[in-house]
Amino acid sequence: MTDTVPQYLPGAHTAMSRDEALAIVDRLVSHLRNETTDMAPEQLEIPISDYLDEDLWEREVKEIFHQIPLPVCTSAELAGVGDYKAMRVVGREIVLVRGKDGQMNAMLNVCRHRAMKLVTGGCGNARRFSCSYHAWTYDTDGRLIGVPGEDTFGPVDPDDYSLVRLPCEERAGIIFVGLTAGRPLELDTWLGDALPYLEALELDKCTHFMTKELAGPNWKVTLDGYLEGYHFGALHPNTVALTNHTNRMTHDRFGPHVRNVFALKSLDAMMDRPRDEWDPAAAMGLVYWVFPGMSIAGGWRERTVISIILPGDSWGESMTWQATLLRTPPTTAEEIAEAQKTAEWFFAAFRDEDYTAQTDVQNGLPSLADKHMIIGRNEIAVQHAHESVRRLLAGESVLGPR
Repeated sequence: MTDTVPQYLPGAHTAMSRDEALAIVDRLVSHLRNETTDMAPEQLEIPISDYLDEDLWEREVKEIFHQIPLPVCTSAELAGVGDYKAMRVVGREIVLVRGKDGQMNAMLNVCRHRAMKLVTGGCGNARRFSCSYHAWTYDTDGRLIGVPGEDTFGPVDPDDYSLVRLPCEERAGIIFVGLTAGRPLELDTWLGDALPYLEALELDKCTHFMTKELAGPNWKVTLDGYLEGYHFGALHPNTVALTNHTNRMTHDRFGPHVRNVFALKSLDAMMDRPRDEWDPAAAMGLVYWVFPGMSIAGGWRERTVISIILPGDSWGESMTWQATLLRTPPTTAEEIAEAQKTAEWFFAAFRDEDYTAQTDVQNGLPSLADKHMIIGRNEIAVQHAHESVRRLLAGESVLGPR
């Protein structure tokens, strides 16, 4: 894959003040010169049974994923009135649709007559949804607007038999959904100090290029790989390691959410130039992680790759939706080809390298079921994610500075 590494096109967008960005570059330069990285105070041991315990997995689903705001899609994917996306999210069939008022609606994708799946999976545009079983019909707000043969079926009150609405809000170009009907999202509180940084990325002004789906192993096995750069050189010698230094990153946290910045190899030459000539976007592999499962990579560049990772229907399954957003709509064949190369490169690296390795990890876990996993000091964001899971299951707050 060496000859298909996409161009970074740095400097397209800066999502913080130059002084703040340069302060992060200073930290990366220090790490490169001293062969260090941001680290936790000590290693973390996690019982491997925590990965294998299906009862614990069910608790994680019910007490975390069915309770907190989940990032499920980007606003750019559903930009127009009537645009919709049907998804299966952590055991729930849902449909997202932009209503006539421009607001995003989220409903259970289940007809209220016989619990038939209402909208087939994928994206489209519609003014109404009609069930393929008995043709009960709903508008984009989920209200029941048609019952065929109601004179023989009997009266149906739309107030009682409209689609079940789920809490849904947009922030920073991201669509968040709560999987428990009637439970307030309290989204601004949940995002906390991360929100201004996410808003500054201006994802809501981007153009959606494509989204791909990728099935993976257990959700915690999967997320571990997203949160550290310790594996770059060993697992990605011909892809990520060509552009990123291994085991050189800064880490900042905002409640359960984090910002990891990996040192790009372009920093090597840059740090020998005067500091006022530095271009932070050209030196930093910026990744925001929105808990529990959203990676925003390349947010300062022309092309941004967003991965949403959520549990599947069973302990050993997860599902990833990977979207490529562009700051400028491609207008030439060359621009389209370069955007396509970026999307395919990222997807192939995750599919063929990360997810293949993580599947092997999952297959190996039962052989060490009575042992523990050791998470290194240099895997600080992995530690933080597991600690956030632990705190939530214990009924503790994960909000605010930590």
